[in-house]
Amino acid sequence: MLSLFRKMLPREDRFFDMFAAHAKKVVGAAEALSALLEGKDVEGNCALIVTLEDQADNITRDVLQAVRRSFITPFDRGDIKDLIQSMDDAIDMMHKTVKTVRLYEQTEFDPRMQEMGRAVVEAARLIAEAIPLLDKIGQNHQRLTQIAEEVTRVEGRSDELHDQGLKALYRIHRDSGNAMAYLIGTEIYGELEKVLDRFEDVANEISGIVIENV
Repeated sequence: MLSLFRKMLPREDRFFDMFAAHAKKVVGAAEALSALLEGKDVEGNCALIVTLEDQADNITRDVLQAVRRSFITPFDRGDIKDLIQSMDDAIDMMHKTVKTVRLYEQTEFDPRMQEMGRAVVEAARLIAEAIPLLDKIGQNHQRLTQIAEEVTRVEGRSDELHDQGLKALYRIHRDSGNAMAYLIGTEIYGELEKVLDRFEDVANEISGIVIENV
């Protein structure tokens, strides 16, 4: 009865517009991250990620304000908060990676870092596909579940790339005496892995929303 009553009441539909706008910022940042890892306009792409992260923060604040003022929300308020914050955590982690790249003035990156960058783009695009489907969870629950599983697979593949990359770094630098290059490399690999971990968190939030609403 309560569920039927909620469906009859007006709801705030701008949530999906804001989610989509945030997802667009995340995809843009992911594409910029992948490009800089390929060595393309490293500083320009770093600056773009910083700008997109700031814009995403503003959208996150708008979502949280809308949660507080809306009488009816499309799904649980806690889920809305957790979803947007998990998305924001992903782009925040990209920003943190940029800080490391700038701090150590890196312009060249290992092949497996580049592969991880492409994985970040894949995960971001999957999340961007999922967001509008949440407007009609009942109709889209199968695809939403598939997307969450695909993101998890991407994250698992990135774990392998992370481990392979660390091993390759060790082999390259163990005899060169260039400990700083090794440490910088491990830091960047670790941050890229955390970016993918944050996307898996988003996928888990989506899975939870589907389970609760189907």
